[in-house]
Amino acid sequence: MSTVQTRLQSAIDFYHDLCYEGALARNSWDVLAPGMRERSLYFGDRPLCTVLRPLFHTERDYRYLSERTALMLGVFRKTSEAMLQDPSLMAQVSLTPDEEELVRLPTGYQTNIPTARLDSFFTRHDAPDGNGGYTLNFIEFNGESPASMGYSDVLAELFLETPLMRRFQERYNARMIHARPYAADALLRIYRQWRGSQSALPVMAIVDFAGVPTAPEFNILADYFGRQGIQTVICTPDDLDFRGGKMIAAGTPVDFVYKRILTTELLRTYGMDHPMIHALRAGAICLANPFTCKLLHKKASFAVVSDERNADLYTAAELSAIRQHIPWTRVLSERRTIDAQGNSIDLMEWSSRNRDRLVLKPNDEYGGKGVLIGWETDSAVWERALEGALEEPSIVQERALISYEEYPRMDEAGNVELNRLLVDCDPFLFHGDTIGGCLVRLSSVTLLNVTAGGGSVVPLFVVSQR
Repeated sequence: MSTVQTRLQSAIDFYHDLCYEGALARNSWDVLAPGMRERSLYFGDRPLCTVLRPLFHTERDYRYLSERTALMLGVFRKTSEAMLQDPSLMAQVSLTPDEEELVRLPTGYQTNIPTARLDSFFTRHDAPDGNGGYTLNFIEFNGESPASMGYSDVLAELFLETPLMRRFQERYNARMIHARPYAADALLRIYRQWRGSQSALPVMAIVDFAGVPTAPEFNILADYFGRQGIQTVICTPDDLDFRGGKMIAAGTPVDFVYKRILTTELLRTYGMDHPMIHALRAGAICLANPFTCKLLHKKASFAVVSDERNADLYTAAELSAIRQHIPWTRVLSERRTIDAQGNSIDLMEWSSRNRDRLVLKPNDEYGGKGVLIGWETDSAVWERALEGALEEPSIVQERALISYEEYPRMDEAGNVELNRLLVDCDPFLFHGDTIGGCLVRLSSVTLLNVTAGGGSVVPLFVVSQR
């Protein structure tokens, strides 16, 4: 094991030992459980966190994750800009006609991706030189409504109040990375570009359907934005009215709409006849995230980035990073292409034979809906899914190296048990150029998604020995 890895494992082992020391674990859970209820740290009716330890990174870990994420963010930023200029490239992500019309509406500001999240698996490795190495695979780009910027901040603050973290910090420094300041800065930057003023503050509406499971986070964000001087109202799409050149949100005039509703759901419910769309056309609101984020939110954006047809779009350094960090991905169709080893293949036939190394994903779903894990799927089910994917745009993506760690939790009898769980580490992205904090999810099953009904969210702390 590398020197750096040994130090991190020593910190984790120390934390786990503390879990068995006296009543530290029980007393910590007695802080976490009611604290999550009091601070809106729930996803629907489920508490966000079910374990007793955060994810720990060393400074070196977090620096590598941030630097490589920034590099790939540049690749995706370039890709979205190119798609807006090249109809044939845009066609590769299979926008509907309405979506294509929406992505071409002017936003009044420069970036296509004010806030986003790159979902990834980040794995450490041993190395003979004592420094260790990493595998970092990005698997999805959440460009529309990236959740947990507020959740993760407040959960980290709550963990700092537990007896376990207080004892841990007697030996180790533990630094949290706040995401909300980055989010507020990104939203203010685009608003001030749109407004043409470097000091103006918006009146903001956070908009999504009533009863969505992430609604508690809207309150967290609205409270934080309010402390920054941003007046904020939370409302549904039905509460919006555009009249007399003004957007009215639940009775309050607003000039900024923080759109948490997905474009697909907006169009499915209202078509193109909604005040949000009318106000954007009129230039009466600053809208985030913009409809242009749909270009990257589509799962097919990973196919655009990794397809040999588009290699001329990228520099040699970018192509090297793509090969290193983006699993081989293709939109399913009757065509020939190049596999990850450089061999010419028949895509459908090859996908049929290689389900044990592939994941099948609908192009435009979320929360794990419709995802098939090839190595966990019966061959007949896989074949039917491949046939259906020719009718509804879908991608196949090669299996990423998954990270596992042990996490302590309280069992039903009140005892501490260690469970080996899958870990994903999903950096938040801001204004198309900045990394700030991460969503961290744990799961006992391969489909690692809180929306799908399983798993736990934990905060990230960067640790070092005192």
